[in-house]
Amino acid sequence: MSIKDEFAFIKMIKPKKSHSQHLITGIGDDAALIRPMGEMDQIICMDTMVEGIHFTRDTMSPFDIGYKAVAVNISDIAAMGGKPLYYLVSIAVPKKWSQDELIAIYDGMKELSDTYKIDLIGGDTVSSPDTLMITVTVMGQVQRDKQLLRSNARVGDVVFVTGTIGDSAAGLELLLDKSRHHSFQAIEEQLVRRHQHPSPRVEIGHSLSLFDRVSLNDISDGLASETNEIAESSKVNLVIDEAKIPLSAALLHYNKSRALEWALYGGEDFELIGTMAPKDWEQFHNINQMSGILVTVIGYVQEGNGEVFLLKNEDIIPLKKKGYNHFK
Repeated sequence: MSIKDEFAFIKMIKPKKSHSQHLITGIGDDAALIRPMGEMDQIICMDTMVEGIHFTRDTMSPFDIGYKAVAVNISDIAAMGGKPLYYLVSIAVPKKWSQDELIAIYDGMKELSDTYKIDLIGGDTVSSPDTLMITVTVMGQVQRDKQLLRSNARVGDVVFVTGTIGDSAAGLELLLDKSRHHSFQAIEEQLVRRHQHPSPRVEIGHSLSLFDRVSLNDISDGLASETNEIAESSKVNLVIDEAKIPLSAALLHYNKSRALEWALYGGEDFELIGTMAPKDWEQFHNINQMSGILVTVIGYVQEGNGEVFLLKNEDIIPLKKKGYNHFK
């Protein structure tokens, strides 16, 4: 391993202060100790990023890798309507990665964790034969019985999405083609940053938890995959209007002919896709309009057996569960 002294390295990455008053002890003992809050349900999620699959040195800087490793987990907490509180990091390090690069990875994690005031409370550091692997676990909480489950969709709901979709996939194509060291044009840079530095929608997720019933998913594997997960879990059909899918000006300028493909199947936008009762939509829309956040109705829920259909002009075609899959 490129780390000269594991214990000295742990001291370097150990937070100097904690954000949560419920954290009794974090890094420094055999395990972290947390005092849970009453009337809250805990949320725990975990994601792994592997060099050569989720990133390369040409697509992400060490700082970007750390930032995104935490962001994708915070997005899962947001999709449950929760607030992130703590995270743990397990990192497997090959010799080709220097200690300075590893510190930069943790700097990227700290940048985002400080934004959301979440605490690094532990983890593990081991050696790896040839690829860098990072597993992040995030713990959060949500008001009891207010989880935004995929199974909450009901017939008559509107289907909505936050932000714009497809930017991250376009950004990845630019990075694979030209590498992160390229001097991108301003519009291209927007797409690249959407891939490297996704913005978890924690505030929107929390505002959705105030409503009686909402189904929600974060868009990690593409709109087609995430809508199918909601339809399958809720045992209803979703109909998505192609013309209403929000696409950014940067995406359309870069490659209009592939924009819809990236939105449906690209993934890693980490926006939120969900359903809610029409009576709640106007209030939710107004909340986000005042905050300057784009939320868009893109379809509706109807009776069915867990399928998704795309309304394309006057045709309705099946939208299959196709998107990023690690094992295909």
